[in-house]
Amino acid sequence: MKGMSYADAGVNIDVEEKAVSNILSAVGYKSDKVKLNGYKLVLCTDGVGSKVIIANEMQKWDTVGIDCMAMNVNDALCMGARPLAFVDYLAIEKTDPEMAEEIGKGLKKGADIAGIPIIGGETATLPEIIRGFDLAGTCVGVVEHELPKKIVPGDVIIGLRSSGLHSNGYTLARKVFTENGYSYHDTFPGIGGKIGDALLIPTQIYVKEMLKLMESVEVKGISHITGSGLRKMKRMSHEVCFSIDEPFEPQKIFKVIKELGNISDEEMYQTFNMGMGMAVVVDKKDVDEAISVLRKHSEAEVKVVGSVKEGEGVEVPSLGLKY
Repeated sequence: MKGMSYADAGVNIDVEEKAVSNILSAVGYKSDKVKLNGYKLVLCTDGVGSKVIIANEMQKWDTVGIDCMAMNVNDALCMGARPLAFVDYLAIEKTDPEMAEEIGKGLKKGADIAGIPIIGGETATLPEIIRGFDLAGTCVGVVEHELPKKIVPGDVIIGLRSSGLHSNGYTLARKVFTENGYSYHDTFPGIGGKIGDALLIPTQIYVKEMLKLMESVEVKGISHITGSGLRKMKRMSHEVCFSIDEPFEPQKIFKVIKELGNISDEEMYQTFNMGMGMAVVVDKKDVDEAISVLRKHSEAEVKVVGSVKEGEGVEVPSLGLKY
């Protein structure tokens, strides 16, 4: 049986990267930050993706708002920014007050975890365009610690564990289950509970611990491990190699998806977070302090996962992977 891939499911990461590059070129992109009265501001915008299809199927909409908040505020942290405020955009096929209320509950919970207000939003009913609903948002933040800094061989990579799939790779994850004859209401093989409920576990929000970390030690880089998996780490620097020598043991959900879809390690680690939601780079001398701060303020498991080496790209030596 040929192993499944994200590209076969309909999402080609290489083509997406080319599309993004073309957009940036067309709009004349020069910087991810804007200066205003001496302050540097960032704007992050993102959505929940095809995870909303599962929410609709399960008639459970109170967690996707957390995902929407997380995808934006976690991205802001990667630029050394403190998230300040958030607005949301809900596009729906038909007006559904109950759905809207449940989505709102998730947004409010996400905002509380991130410690920021939701200052506005927009709802659009688009029956000719939308099937079900789509949820996206935008976060504004102020840069307090310019990132990334100069990253050099010998620096250490600290990982923060994810809560599960977070909000990326769902086009492939959904296909794995549906093509194997599963419904989202079926029992999760080898795990228990409903498949849909496990897939709806919300994305971890890392704001409070990361802000505390940046106040305590010199952070050199932060990577939010979302779409394109470990390849996302290359955004911190193209001049060194990020070696994940001691990766997190992936949660069972990843192992089931890999087995059911006959998916290679290479594909898994460039599609999913595989247990690590964020990676932080610090100087070797700051490792103990950084670990201490993160463990004190984070609900996520924290550990050293690797180091920065000569070369380029990202590698997982134990699995023979190199991106």
